Amino acid sequence: MSKSFRTLDDVDVKGKRVLLRVDLNVPTENGRVTDATRLDRVAPTIAEISDRGGRAILLAHFGRPKGRDAKDSLRPVAAELARILKKPVGFSEDCIGEAAEKAVAALKDGDILCLENTRFHNEEEKNDPAFVASLAKLGDIWVNDAFSAAHRAHASTEGLGRKLPAYAGRTMQAELDALDKALEAPTKPVVAVIGGAKVSTKIDLLENLVSKVDALVIGGGMANTFLHAQGIGIGKSLAEKDLAATALRIIEKADAANCAIILPVDAVVAFHFAANSPSHAYGLDAIPADGMILDVGPRSIARIHAAIDDAATLVWNGPLGAFEMTPFDRGTVLAAKHAAERTKAKKLISVAGGGDTVAALNQAGVSGDFSYVSTAGGAFLEWMEGKPLPGVEVLKTR
Repeated sequence: MSKSFRTLDDVDVKGKRVLLRVDLNVPTENGRVTDATRLDRVAPTIAEISDRGGRAILLAHFGRPKGRDAKDSLRPVAAELARILKKPVGFSEDCIGEAAEKAVAALKDGDILCLENTRFHNEEEKNDPAFVASLAKLGDIWVNDAFSAAHRAHASTEGLGRKLPAYAGRTMQAELDALDKALEAPTKPVVAVIGGAKVSTKIDLLENLVSKVDALVIGGGMANTFLHAQGIGIGKSLAEKDLAATALRIIEKADAANCAIILPVDAVVAFHFAANSPSHAYGLDAIPADGMILDVGPRSIARIHAAIDDAATLVWNGPLGAFEMTPFDRGTVLAAKHAAERTKAKKLISVAGGGDTVAALNQAGVSGDFSYVSTAGGAFLEWMEGKPLPGVEVLKTR
């Protein structure tokens, strides 16, 4: 896939004003960054542009402000970025207009400047042509390194790609290469593990995947909806019973596409939705009427491990149980560790993404052992659903 768009290998950035769209939307508390994962991801692209004599001008959004709001300023994030880069990062009080133009004009080769939150202007989300032109005035080229915002057709994520020569940054390049290996041109067989609470949020995802993968493991609350659709008693478990027909339609589509659907064959059941609630594993024919399925059972875990053993490529989105609470994280953690071991043994290409998924892999201590873990939530999901992403489409060489 990376052949279809230009990267930093295709441009001499020396002396150029590089408008670099990055993801700086990190968690903060009292003005301090509490998780710098996304900053660590974009640091190499920023450092490379600076080291090659480019003038790196960072564009990013932060939070969901309605107009200018001091609590959504990027100033403290820029300070944390400077600490990570071990280089000074200048800051402009605005992303367009006189303040931004003066700050950009003062830059020397290798300098780094962070512009204020693009979403302080509501024209950003409208992809307003005049706002795009005001941003474009500040740069000679545009580099998009924010895959996590690529599903948005905003001024800084898509509009600039129509005004300036456009390139993918290193984070974007790595993400697209990983996704290409996962679903576009994968080594087969491909197995997808899809979990989470609700079928309703992942209908498009499931319908796209059954035509692309060889086996689909369904876990979490979603699996309960599928079990209920097949007439299996699930007690008081979380399920979207009104989506039974949808679940059956997905099973039919999978059959037609020769994709195996792997559902739980047993379950860990508790009677209170709380950490360390007394629990017991039951076969599907014996789920107590007043019990709640909170994790996959031991026989299901063995089946999932077998599916991972059969796979050359694994795509993972969503936990297999109520992983936020012990002991109901066991199925997710064991499957994640198994996939990590196969990956380390060079027997598996493993790509995972989505907020809960990243948290679950961190909990299992295996994030660093997967082939690629995407920190993009919505963009990763929309890509898995087979939808074109505006921030990627605009990078494609035409």
